[in-house]
Amino acid sequence: MKKPLILTINPGTTTTRLGLFEPADGTVICVTETTIEHDETRMAEFATISDQLDFRAQEIAGFLADLPDDVSLVAVAGRGGMLSPVPAGVIAVNDTLVDFALNTPVYSHASNLGAPLAQAIAEQHKIDAFIVDPVSVDELPDVARISGFPEIARFSFVHALNIRACGRRLADELGKPFEALNAVVAHMGAGISIAAIKNGRIVESSNRMENSPFSPERAGGLPIMPLIALCYSGRYSEADLKKKLYGNGGVFAYLGTKDMRQVEELIAKGDTQAALVWDAMLYQIKKTIGAMAGVLDFEPDGIILTGGMAHSAKVIATLTSGCKALAPIHIYPGSYESEALASGVARVMAGMEKAMIWPFTPNGKTA
Repeated sequence: MKKPLILTINPGTTTTRLGLFEPADGTVICVTETTIEHDETRMAEFATISDQLDFRAQEIAGFLADLPDDVSLVAVAGRGGMLSPVPAGVIAVNDTLVDFALNTPVYSHASNLGAPLAQAIAEQHKIDAFIVDPVSVDELPDVARISGFPEIARFSFVHALNIRACGRRLADELGKPFEALNAVVAHMGAGISIAAIKNGRIVESSNRMENSPFSPERAGGLPIMPLIALCYSGRYSEADLKKKLYGNGGVFAYLGTKDMRQVEELIAKGDTQAALVWDAMLYQIKKTIGAMAGVLDFEPDGIILTGGMAHSAKVIATLTSGCKALAPIHIYPGSYESEALASGVARVMAGMEKAMIWPFTPNGKTA
């Protein structure tokens, strides 16, 4: 009897993270996780992210070719890309979803390859493919959508996969159902998402693309009138300005690095500009955590600090000192995305959750 395994695929800009997990009654046991590094020069040869599909699929096939004979893939889960709004949960991959991710995503991002890569591997192994909690998970109530400008509604674009995984972990620690959890989760990586979970639903978020604190590479929310003036200044094309805001913004725009470890080294050497930028980013994170606690009537079960920056003792000390009066602080450093992908599929396999079918209508219902 071969050991059944779920394959997870998480494409990044120059990496493809893979995981193998054994399903066990709706949970998973990690067998192995690995990251395939892609040469930046090689990746630059592709005109679009979609053009990378065959290259990455071949890299994954090489990884799978080395699997021992006593294991068998039973399902594959890809990281969901920049889709239109969807409910939280597991979504079955189909041709329509793959076409959307490749050709008409909301934003260009390597994660758009998650569903197409999962489908490619699933077809080879004659198994089912899924995505889980893509960044376009949108559970905002109507009151949160009102922006003050009728032509533009507020929406959620959030690191839902890791945020919900961390919420489930806290609920388990507290001995309560995830559906009863109220918490603030701050995902702090290359991008920053800060969300309010109420009764297991992400009812508010800082929107990782537009309204968040600035991050190592993203400008975050900006004063709108100067931004409008800059748009019409003739200094930048639309594409150039978007790149400055998303990719070359934030800490990178001030200090020329996206590595917060380097920033802390600069601070230790007495660099006052680095210290000011670091302080400003943490100031904005604390402020947004407080705002999300307000959404929960300042009664969250806990505040979760997660993502790559949660590995920093300096970051954790600053945020714990500034936020501990709001609720107990829980530190879950790094990302639980691979485990979350596999766990979602395991719940479907165990009959604990039903996979949804793409496409969805604007209200989040299956079309």
